[in-house]
Amino acid sequence: MKLIERYIAREILLPFTVVILILVGLFASFSSARLLAGAVTETLGIAALLKLVFLKTLIALEVLIPIALYISVIIGLGRLNKDQELNVIRSAGVSGTRIVLTVLTVAIPVGIVSGMLSSYVRPWAYAESYILDAQAEAELNTNRFQAGRFHGSERTGRIVYVRNKNDADKQMQYIFHYIKKPDGSEIVIAKQARQIQPSEPEQRPHIQLSEGMIYQLTSTASIDDVIQFKNMTYFIDSDYALNYRRKAAATRTLWESDQPRDIAELQWRISRPLATIVLALIAVTFIRSTPRHDKTDRTYLIAALVFAAYYNFTGLAKTWVEQGVVGSIPGVWWLYLLMLAALGIHALISRQRPFSRPR
Repeated sequence: MKLIERYIAREILLPFTVVILILVGLFASFSSARLLAGAVTETLGIAALLKLVFLKTLIALEVLIPIALYISVIIGLGRLNKDQELNVIRSAGVSGTRIVLTVLTVAIPVGIVSGMLSSYVRPWAYAESYILDAQAEAELNTNRFQAGRFHGSERTGRIVYVRNKNDADKQMQYIFHYIKKPDGSEIVIAKQARQIQPSEPEQRPHIQLSEGMIYQLTSTASIDDVIQFKNMTYFIDSDYALNYRRKAAATRTLWESDQPRDIAELQWRISRPLATIVLALIAVTFIRSTPRHDKTDRTYLIAALVFAAYYNFTGLAKTWVEQGVVGSIPGVWWLYLLMLAALGIHALISRQRPFSRPR
């Protein structure tokens, strides 16, 4: 890479480093605040909270990296354009095509990194966070219970009482559990109970109850049901946690699936490198169209609106594949084909004036 190309690449990479650090910091802070508001530390502890924030940040990198590159190209080339350095570079014989190719030498490696994160790191992070979320979101997580006190939930109408509890081995004695149902209510009384946490993403957290009775009280039947049990497994995970499984699936597993939702998830993952590169090329067009006088504020506003439209359309494209509105072909790729076509048309229109020239 020649001196001028290295200089342009540096002007992009420096703001990229700063922007990605800021975005990661903001996202981690937001995730921490959200988890603290949900009293996750009371359930899992501070160490698990930090791990969960780390995992969620890893998951978000596939989105944060393209955003950071998009912003950094606008900032880097915008500064060169504002200071008339692009005009000097053009006077030295560097064409607009070479400048675009220089942007691509930055965007392609960044896109590959984004794709690797999306295809391999993101599923692993989802699998790990599934385990932690399943523990934290569980309404019947026994870490929240204190011996000799009633614990209730206004949302579900659930009431739990534990007479004795051993925090070391998760053992509980003399448990009372009441849950309100649409057609009545259910009472579970057990002599002993022990919460079992999942050690793998496929497992579900549950409570093992022993030596108890189940009273099923209905408002419609004249006789209520009474069930005696020696051992019973009570699953306690939430639907929100179970929805993570597709996102935690290995890319190879999704590749072999013919389910629309799996196909949408797979195409989302493998489209990340292309999305990163296309966004970088879109960012270049704002500098191409920026005249000599300063219109930085308007450029940033238009760039923000374009990215917002892109983000909404990518979500729409994925949803259409999930719902079967669009098949696996063209899948989500129609959006990127339209974007590339628009870039091609823009390149033809601006061929005579690739970058602003001195007047």
